[in-house]
Amino acid sequence: MSSRVRTEALRGEPPLRVPGDPYSVVVLLQGYAESEGVGDAVRADGSVTLILPRAWGQASSHRAPLPEGGEAKTALEEAACGPILVDTGGPWAREVLLVALAGQGVAPADVTLVVGTHGHSDHIGNLGLFPGAALLVSHDFCLPGGRYLPHGLGEERPLRLGPGLEVWATPGHGGQRDVSLVVAGTAMGTVVVAGDVFEREGDEDSWQALSEDTVAQERSRKRVLGTADVVVPGHGAPFRVFREAWNPETEVGNKDPIMHQ
Repeated sequence: MSSRVRTEALRGEPPLRVPGDPYSVVVLLQGYAESEGVGDAVRADGSVTLILPRAWGQASSHRAPLPEGGEAKTALEEAACGPILVDTGGPWAREVLLVALAGQGVAPADVTLVVGTHGHSDHIGNLGLFPGAALLVSHDFCLPGGRYLPHGLGEERPLRLGPGLEVWATPGHGGQRDVSLVVAGTAMGTVVVAGDVFEREGDEDSWQALSEDTVAQERSRKRVLGTADVVVPGHGAPFRVFREAWNPETEVGNKDPIMHQ
């Protein structure tokens, strides 16, 4: 007996807020990728997601400075005490991002950690808005001012940022150093902000062509689908994940355990 996975896109315009304890998830900007109809040109931008710790509020805007020394584990946990941004969109979306943050009562100076899922310009194009934040871009972790710390992230070794909050190594799309943020304990279950591990819901016809390592990305996709209740993809609406018991011996000829609706 194994499980069949069914996915279903969440409808509605961003921001999409998923309350949780101790972390809430707010999808600020929904990514997109649209053919321009001329040659192979595509107009695209990546999703931007805000993680808000329950303990953080507007009264916390006068935050203590992040530590300049110590180990990566301690620095990551301290950085995760304030607002966390997962990806920043492209530089052409700068003003839209600022307006979306303000709508949540967050100024760029409030953000204590920016997680860049991978190094493509449509996902980390606005890092310059957050000089006071710690940065975890792919597998590179640095404190404000450019002090880099080793951390040991790997597929079998996630980075713990707080209770139910982890960074996973999810290689494939951009190479071996892509990451995803996993948030447990929300009102919709576990939310995985997956960057371009998933382009969008129902992307089986396209993701391989955009992948630098299809074998690794297939492994990452299965891992995410085995854990997530909601996935925030890089270029589409967030989607629900439903796992259903499935006995392949009773359905001869059906070799695809993934369905879409």
